Formats: sequence, structure tokens, C-alpha cells
Amino acid sequence: MKKIIPIILLLAAAASAQVLPAVSFSLNQATNPEDVATSLQIVFLITILTLAPSILVMTTSFVRIIIVFSFIRRAIGLQTMPPDQVLVGLALFLTFYIMSPTFTQINDDALQPYMAKTITWDEGIAKAGEPMKRFMLKQVYEKDVALLMRIAGKTPPQTAMEIGFDVLIPAFMISELKTAFIFGFIIYLPFLVVDMVVSSVLLSMGMMMLPPTTISLPFKVILFVLIDGWNLIVKQLVGSFF
Repeated sequence: MKKIIPIILLLAAAASAQVLPAVSFSLNQATNPEDVATSLQIVFLITILTLAPSILVMTTSFVRIIIVFSFIRRAIGLQTMPPDQVLVGLALFLTFYIMSPTFTQINDDALQPYMAKTITWDEGIAKAGEPMKRFMLKQVYEKDVALLMRIAGKTPPQTAMEIGFDVLIPAFMISELKTAFIFGFIIYLPFLVVDMVVSSVLLSMGMMMLPPTTISLPFKVILFVLIDGWNLIVKQLVGSFF
């Protein structure tokens, strides 16, 4: 786990830097143990690449953003508008925007020096993991890290940077879920007030058979538009990472 994450970060930095490496592939019969080891490394690398999208999504700002967007849609009462593809696309572009300084630092400190052969592979892996650790440490809750350290039976490190990815990543994901749900609760409140007002008005008029959501939906939509809701949500979301 300690090396998988930096490897994926190096690949992401290479993609963002528009690096186009030359690739050659051939199949020959293995004649010594070194060839077998190389083949196993290739299989391991291919396995990592299949998991890379999931790992990148779970170790960046994507989790918080997409959950908050889902809360917005449900709070308004729109089941499929905006469509999932639109929300995921917007969340991805915001994730690239938020993670751009981190990926740029990985590219400058790890990828480019390694390609210039000024540092070794192990040094590049270590340098690639440091910016990502600093990003996650800014967002993670201390008690979540302490919980996982206690469950794993590990001794608390002297500094935060000594926390391994095997502890930091799940702690980061738990913290992101908590933060996203806090955002969701705050978002739900004004729309809940609208639903309560509409329900009270319909009840006072004796229109008990008319679903309140049918009447409150257009009011919630126009309220969200009038307050420039997307601007406010994106502003708060992006600002919460800096």
C-alpha cells in the first residue's frame, strides 16, 4: 500500500503533464529467475492500473463533492436532474482544479527529476507520496486517524507525516464522508422549511389529497436559482479544501 499510492500519483502526474512515453512489448520464453520476476512485476502493474481510478477517486476531493451534489439534488426533490453524468463530470473537473497544485508538485518534485535520472525510483516514490499526504492530513480528523491506529495496534508516530497510507487513506475517507454529510444537513434545512410551509398552507386550505412536493418543487427550484445556489455550493466546497 505504501508504494501503490505514490505509483498511481506518478502516473496521474504524468498524464496531467501530457507525457507520452514510448511503449514496446514482446513475449519471450523466460530463461532465468530475473525474467520471471519481471513478468510478475508487469502483472502487478496491470492490476494496479485497473484499480487506479478507484484509488484516485477515494484519495482526492471527489468523494466530498459528489456526495454534496447528490444531497443538493435530493433536497430540491429532483430525482434525475441534473443527470448523473453531469454531476460526475462537474465533480471530476472540480477535483482536477482542487488537486492541480498537488499533482503539479508531484510532477515537479518526483516525476520530472526521475525522468531526468537525477533521483532513483525509490526516491521518486517517496517524493510523490509527500504532497498527497499533506493534502489528506489537512482534511482528515485526528480522531479518525487515532481510531484506525488503535484498531491496527500501532504506536502513534512522532509526526503526522510518518502516518502510513494504510491508515491515512481509510481515515481520510471516513472524514470526507462526515464532512460531506455535514454539508448535506446544512443544504437540506432551507428546502425542508419550504416543504413545511407548503404543507401547512395546503392543510389550512383543506387540500389534503394534493401531494405537498408537487407544489413545493417549483418553489425550491426558483429559490435555488434566485440565491445562485450552484455558485454558493461550489464556492464553499472548493474553499473547504484550502
